[in-house]
Amino acid sequence: MEGSRTRIALADDDVLLREGLASLFERLGFEIVGQAGDASELLSLVRDREPELVIVDIRMPPAHTTEGVDAAYLIRQEFPEIGILLLSAHIEVDQAMELLATGQRIGYLLKSRVTDVTDFLETVRRIVQGGSVVDPALVQELISARRRDDPLELLTEREREVLGLMAEGRSNAGIAHQLWITEGTVEKHVRSILSRMRLPETEDDHRRVLAVLAFLEAR
Repeated sequence: MEGSRTRIALADDDVLLREGLASLFERLGFEIVGQAGDASELLSLVRDREPELVIVDIRMPPAHTTEGVDAAYLIRQEFPEIGILLLSAHIEVDQAMELLATGQRIGYLLKSRVTDVTDFLETVRRIVQGGSVVDPALVQELISARRRDDPLELLTEREREVLGLMAEGRSNAGIAHQLWITEGTVEKHVRSILSRMRLPETEDDHRRVLAVLAFLEAR
């Protein structure tokens, strides 16, 4: 890794962290093509210098919400060959998911991990070489979020069967015929499904559509 001339752009409004990373990389032979304190500066820097890797904080000025990850989306669209390493002080699952799903030359680390220089440089190496790296803490959060938010988790096996047939467009009568149960029993299952999935209160037909959409997304 040492002696690599990988070209890196750094973006973080924390000047001390940014300068510390720049100093570390330069000591190891990397080339820092520029630094940015906000997303606009980063985009201009990338378009002008075309680095091989961008290291960017998820939250950037002015609002400190998703400016960094929004800039990363644009970079991925305009320069898909550039590696991107997202840094964050917090676990922010929703903001990073779509970008992480691109699967190549992408990473997400908590800033607390940067203190382990060996692991941090290994992450950089893997991203530059085309891999992806996700912080273990984020992986655990994703697993926990999936458990919390899975709309099918509370359904019984029979209710999942009924919902699957609903997704095929079958009426209550059609479901009853398929499962060899009464139409009244199907109606009870449907009411239970809509209740267990905690769908918003609205007309039953619309709630059935919402239930089917949730089923399809979870498959």
